[in-house]
Amino acid sequence: MTNIISRPHTETEEPHWIEWVTGVVSSVLVIAIVAWVAYEAITEEKTPPDLGISMTKRSPVEGGYRIEFDIANKATTTAAAVTVRGEILEGGAVVEDADVTFDYVPAQSKSSGAILFSQDPGNRQVRIRAVGYTDP
Repeated sequence: MTNIISRPHTETEEPHWIEWVTGVVSSVLVIAIVAWVAYEAITEEKTPPDLGISMTKRSPVEGGYRIEFDIANKATTTAAAVTVRGEILEGGAVVEDADVTFDYVPAQSKSSGAILFSQDPGNRQVRIRAVGYTDP
C-alpha cells in the first residue's frame, strides 16, 4: 500500500498581493481599451476615401521603365479596388498609359506600388492618379 501524505494545497490560501495587483492592472487596461474603441466608433466622422499619390522612384527595368509611388488614404473609410493610372505625356498628349489596381487602401494609411511602362519617359511629363475605387 502507498502512503499518501496530505499537504495543504496552495489554492486554499489567500492570493498573494501580486496576483491582486496584476488582476486590477489587467482589468483597468482591458476596460480602457474597450472604452477607447467604443469612443472612436461613436465619435469618428465617416469621410469618403481621399487618395493622394506621390512618385518615389524612377528606374529602368528589363524591357521597360518602372515608376514607383506611394498612395495615401487620409480619410476614415477604406477604398477597395483602387485603380491607379500612370500616363506619359508629351505636349499634352498621352504617349503611353498603364493601370494598376490595389485590392484595398485602408483608412488613414499608405500603400506602395509601381507602374511599368514599355518606354523611358525621359524628360516627358509623367502623371499618376487614382481614377476609381469601390466601397468595400
